Amino acid sequence: MLAIIVMMTLGVLVAGAVVAYVAYPHRGQELPVAPQLGEAMRKGVDALPTLEDSESRV
Repeated sequence: MLAIIVMMTLGVLVAGAVVAYVAYPHRGQELPVAPQLGEAMRKGVDALPTLEDSESRV
């Protein structure tokens, strides 16, 4: 029973982080409550490799 509660809580937290990222830093705005969190999210996403349009057309 405790494992289910922990996993559901973890899922809700991850979903909340995704919504917060899409709502603010992804659009270039600051998070109103925690600007440090938005900056950390932006740095993490910038560090990930991405495909450019020219790379995806093979």
